[in-house]
Amino acid sequence: MKTNRFSLVISILAFTLLLSSCAINPVTGKRQLMFMSESREIRMGEEYDPQITAAFGLYENEALQSLIEEKGREMGKISHRPELEYHFRILDSPVINAFAVPGGYIYFTRGILAQFNNEAEMIGVLGHEMGHITARHTASRQTKQTLGQLLLMGGMIASEEFRQYGELAMVGMQILFLSFSRADEREADMLGVEYASKIGYDAAQMADFYRVLMRMNLQSEQSGIPTWLSTHPDPGDRYDDVRRDAEVWKDSLNIEEWTVNTERYLNLIDGMVYGEDPRQGFVEDNVFYHPDLEFMFPFPMDWKLENSPLQVRIAPDEGDALMIFAFAKGNTLDEAANNTLNQLEVKVTDSRKTTVNGMPAIRVHAIQESQDQQNNLKILSYFIEYGGKFYVFLGVSAEEDFDRFAGRFETSMTSFNRLTDPSKLNVEPERLKIIEVEHDITLIEAFRVYGVPADRREEMAFLNNMELSDHVSAGTLLKIVDVK
Repeated sequence: MKTNRFSLVISILAFTLLLSSCAINPVTGKRQLMFMSESREIRMGEEYDPQITAAFGLYENEALQSLIEEKGREMGKISHRPELEYHFRILDSPVINAFAVPGGYIYFTRGILAQFNNEAEMIGVLGHEMGHITARHTASRQTKQTLGQLLLMGGMIASEEFRQYGELAMVGMQILFLSFSRADEREADMLGVEYASKIGYDAAQMADFYRVLMRMNLQSEQSGIPTWLSTHPDPGDRYDDVRRDAEVWKDSLNIEEWTVNTERYLNLIDGMVYGEDPRQGFVEDNVFYHPDLEFMFPFPMDWKLENSPLQVRIAPDEGDALMIFAFAKGNTLDEAANNTLNQLEVKVTDSRKTTVNGMPAIRVHAIQESQDQQNNLKILSYFIEYGGKFYVFLGVSAEEDFDRFAGRFETSMTSFNRLTDPSKLNVEPERLKIIEVEHDITLIEAFRVYGVPADRREEMAFLNNMELSDHVSAGTLLKIVDVK
């Protein structure tokens, strides 16, 4: 039976390939294999955008957002797809990355915006991401993902046990995309230089930002967004290539003064949140605290916690259990519980009203059955009403393993409580602070003068794309972190 189902998926794959068509690439003018029309590409971006913004949250900086939109639209008009409507978002993530999705959607994390040292660097990267869109790299990546998704569907059909996790994997593939090829990256660099130059910016500054990338840790961080280098492979010669491309455009365009705008840009990011924002949740001694929503709960020792605006995920290294904490949608506690359980398509084996630290709650045991009844999942849920919102804990494991984890699930869920400790409620994130150096001095001496802790001076040097031994002139603006 499984073989027949997998054969069906292969047939679907073959049929999809037959239906694919060749489209004209807007940049090269050549025909290329493409599974989607431009209208479908735009619809896809419209579908992805709310998923991405909900998953990672938006960072509010009106002046910076306005600048990105103004320059992005100006750039879009001189791009190879001037008719496309472009959209620009700042994601509330400390990870250093920027990326684009089909349909004209471009995203900067606040992490990468903090790393830029002038406006021209930002515009160069904006042009690079727009280049991925105009050359239809993101759509091409999606075309290749379609193959992977169809094969993943084969696995989902063959293995009912992991059907719901397969669905989550597909969403992750859709949102985060495959890494670009070196050829795509080189083309996006060339287009980024072209677009930035045509609107008057010194595109060579983008090459200086690539020096930052060379120093970056290649490991992705835990926020759910990969770092730039994990989605944009670096062949190692991009710095020289970008500088060479920039000189070619400078020679061909009749522009007397090229825009860099260091001071204006640094003033725009002065006060920006730096690093993780504890207001959105933080961990201390195996307790998760959320100051803005004023709650707390412990989680098992040696389990890993990953926090996002949509949900908190907690699991042991072995991966044989999972605990999820999230909002539950509904107008009443009962409705929130019913909506969630119906969405999960589970069989409820026990449900009762209770309280958790004085808060109304519903405790539910449920089974998610597999077709062969051999790989059932067992779920313990607590639905809790607090502060005018409804929350849900889900503790999931294989049915035969559930008793090993039930006690740890129960302890965390029944320990959910109000947060009243002022030291936790009043925690504030670190923020960027722009300082002006008063005398000619080395960078390390400047950091000593302005009170940068010794154990963070290398980090701050990286933030400024400098070395501690570098000399800085009087009047130079530097980024440090306000640790008050």
